[in-house]
Amino acid sequence: MDLKSMTGFARSSGACAPFRWTWELKAVNAKGLDLRLRLAPGFDSLEFEVRARLAKRLARGACYANLSVQRETLSPEVRVNEAAIAAILRAVSRFSSQDSVGPLSIGPLSLDGLLAIRGVVDVVDAEDDEASRIKSASAILAGLEEAIDHLTAARREEGAALGVVLKTRLEAIGRLTRAADDAPGRKPEAIRARLARLVAELTDQSGALDASRLHQEALLMAAKADVREELDRLRTHVAAAQTLLESGQPVGRRLDFLSQELGREANTLCAKSNDAALTTIGLEMRVEIEQFREQVQNIE
Repeated sequence: MDLKSMTGFARSSGACAPFRWTWELKAVNAKGLDLRLRLAPGFDSLEFEVRARLAKRLARGACYANLSVQRETLSPEVRVNEAAIAAILRAVSRFSSQDSVGPLSIGPLSLDGLLAIRGVVDVVDAEDDEASRIKSASAILAGLEEAIDHLTAARREEGAALGVVLKTRLEAIGRLTRAADDAPGRKPEAIRARLARLVAELTDQSGALDASRLHQEALLMAAKADVREELDRLRTHVAAAQTLLESGQPVGRRLDFLSQELGREANTLCAKSNDAALTTIGLEMRVEIEQFREQVQNIE
């Protein structure tokens, strides 16, 4: 039995200079496969690949995938505007060749004064080169696979526990089906006795009732009260569900359908029953089927 639950949580992290990253995956129940991604700024280009990898490994459930990335602090870069320095030096040379007396007289040019001029020197953060970003993206995707492995393992572990519960419920439903089949009220002699009693009560109340018509009505009532078909279908559905549990495939949808069919047959059995013991069995069966269906909602 290799069932998987639809719920689980997983995390993986790693580093590839100049980035450190963390994946967090959370999965919950859903009717189909619903992927919801939140990627770190600058890594939106990974969305298509992330969706493809998640869809390949997960068949059902709402999966929330969050990627957070931190960039290591790099030494800032100092950029010198050589063109600006050349223009300044040309201007200084031109003014120095003129008469130095008057308001245009210029003192000695110092290096620190030159570098202090706005636009000559800029200090900027180092930029990532394309090669390092591609390498980091590859490592991040590898980390996603690791997170998916952990999530799948968690879902499989919970699925194994659910499988035990579902198997127990199916055994109980099968046991109640056999008990309903063996119920004393379904024996031919018991049915004849009930019908005879009903006919006697009716004839006592009115002697004008036609005996042949009473016989026909009694046969019709007996046919309507027969639950043989319902019991046969219950056995068939239980066997089919047990086969699905052992298949190792994503079977949540099919088990949900079978649980609905089981509930429908149990309801019909209770509606047809004219025996207190059989009705009690049918009610117990409905409880077991409802509990089975509740657990099936968690299966992938």
